[in-house]
Amino acid sequence: MRFGSLIFVVLNLSTMNITFIGLGIMGQAMASNLLKNKTPLIVYNRSLEKTEPLKALGAKVATNIAKAVSEADLVISMLADPNAVRELFFASDGVLSHMKAEATWIDCSTVDPNFSREAAVMAQEQNILFIDAPVAGSKPQAEAAVLSFFVGASHQTIAPFESILLQMGQKIIPFEKVGQGSAFKMVVNMLLGQAMVVFSEAIQLGLKLGIDPDFLLNTLPKLPVTAPFTAFKTDNIRSNEYPAEFPLELMLKDLRLATASYTDAGKRLPMAEAAKAQFEAADQAGLGRADFSAVHQYLAALSTK
Repeated sequence: MRFGSLIFVVLNLSTMNITFIGLGIMGQAMASNLLKNKTPLIVYNRSLEKTEPLKALGAKVATNIAKAVSEADLVISMLADPNAVRELFFASDGVLSHMKAEATWIDCSTVDPNFSREAAVMAQEQNILFIDAPVAGSKPQAEAAVLSFFVGASHQTIAPFESILLQMGQKIIPFEKVGQGSAFKMVVNMLLGQAMVVFSEAIQLGLKLGIDPDFLLNTLPKLPVTAPFTAFKTDNIRSNEYPAEFPLELMLKDLRLATASYTDAGKRLPMAEAAKAQFEAADQAGLGRADFSAVHQYLAALSTK
């Protein structure tokens, strides 16, 4: 397999050493699915307690970066944001410094495309292949292994790893160029964040105009003008409880990445900026660790003031 001037050897998956780094909501479920498919796995997480459920499924737990990746043919990362990836991978004693030559790093974190391109350069300097492969889906999709992977590489480049990704998801969409998987994920999450704010505001308007709340929650998600995912958030709104499937603070991070990337081009995204402002206010109100649909709780409280 060729990447720039580098040639990478395709390994037999049955003998491939795989390390998974980052065991948050998504990473925990993704790594679990690999183990349930009898894929041997080394796992690493800064908070050691998060490795315990995976150890019970047969994972080997590494307590430091060097042990985690020094023999890995493939490293998969699922971290919170670009800063977390940078700190863990690019530091002088970080992941890249301990990975062996001709290994592959697949980053499933949601980051901006410029960061993915930077990561590819940093990896290539260490004779390592980098592939950006963020996912569409949150906790339920990760647990059910029905994620979609947006891959910043050609089909030929990702082909040797397809069976691994398809143990964690159901679809792989290749975008040919490094960073384009991350770019498309930013587009998708921008739509997701804006749609949640729009749905919440529509409910607030309906309530102000005297429409029954159950009618609104039963009817609005079924309309052709409404984003389909809202149907899965109505129980949160009814109960006013927002268990995190996709934390609000991460949605805010994604909207910041999207608006910052567009601003870099000398333009602005006024609707995304408006949605970002609502998520920032909800985060400041203490809802950052709740599900991103908790922006509704913030908007509902605002409407009663």
